[in-house]
Amino acid sequence: MRAVVCREFGGPEVLDFCERPIPQPGPDEILVKVRATTVNSADWRLRSMSLPPGFGPLGRLAIGFTRPRNPVLGSELAGDVVAVGSRVSAFKPGDAVFAFTGSGLGCHVEYRCLAANGAVALKPPDLSYAQAAALSFGGATMLDFYGRAALKAGERVLVNGATGTVGTAAVQLARHFGAHVTAVCRQERADLVSSLGAHRVIDRESQDFAAGSTAYDVIVDTAGTAPFARCAPVLAPRGRLLLVLATLAEMLRSPWNTLRSGKRVIAGPAAERAEYVHRLRDLACARHFLPVIDRTYPFDEIRAAHEHVDRGHKAGSVVVEIEPGLWKTKASAH
Repeated sequence: MRAVVCREFGGPEVLDFCERPIPQPGPDEILVKVRATTVNSADWRLRSMSLPPGFGPLGRLAIGFTRPRNPVLGSELAGDVVAVGSRVSAFKPGDAVFAFTGSGLGCHVEYRCLAANGAVALKPPDLSYAQAAALSFGGATMLDFYGRAALKAGERVLVNGATGTVGTAAVQLARHFGAHVTAVCRQERADLVSSLGAHRVIDRESQDFAAGSTAYDVIVDTAGTAPFARCAPVLAPRGRLLLVLATLAEMLRSPWNTLRSGKRVIAGPAAERAEYVHRLRDLACARHFLPVIDRTYPFDEIRAAHEHVDRGHKAGSVVVEIEPGLWKTKASAH
């Protein structure tokens, strides 16, 4: 099978195709023929080591010093089950599924083994493989942050950076949970975020949301431009600031800012839970949450997909489609 590997840190040119054996599922695993995957901001950061300020040394300890420890990037996929392990009963060959591997990565391949009891679910029947592949990164992130914030119906939510993969999920899920949603983005994206459920749109280039008089119960910062010092004046008493993207210094100050202000600062990586994928499936089937797809590229042009993400102007997700091929192996099941 073909896999895309990143053998050193750098631009999209460091990505190469290589041939790897098709993996065989263990007793509790399924083997998926990948039909679509995504390139997201996490892939860009892991490939280029472009981490938020302060995370350089820690990032190299976690990711790798001269190259990624896991050279195959990609945290989302959708495809078809082609084999199942001997103890698997929840899936069968022919099932269309989608999955989120999170920090486990490894989705920029033609075939991927997954734990059957992990973050994998049947593909919503009305969604394409491309749409299903893009469900999890933003959706799971915001399910986790909104859960930690105990978001309630009727609260006022502001999403700073409302047009990325996480931002578009933040708008849709806040609206689904019954919040009044204000989106901050470029004016040309106002129609998009309004269609996703935003009640109000603030043009980030002509208006500073933090200089306004509206108090928000929850502020979501997906852009890394809304630290506590900026948001505190417009956070309601007992308001919550969700730092989806933050510097190391801002994260370390979070407990102190929470203690001295009575306004909670919630930071740190989102938890990766299998339940989130199943919740996202239910939400997608009910049309309460659907991913926004900016562009789609063929597998052979995955470098171009990375280049587009690197430019930082995408709206929603960038999807890479992998043409279905013949699966040849001696053992189709265990």
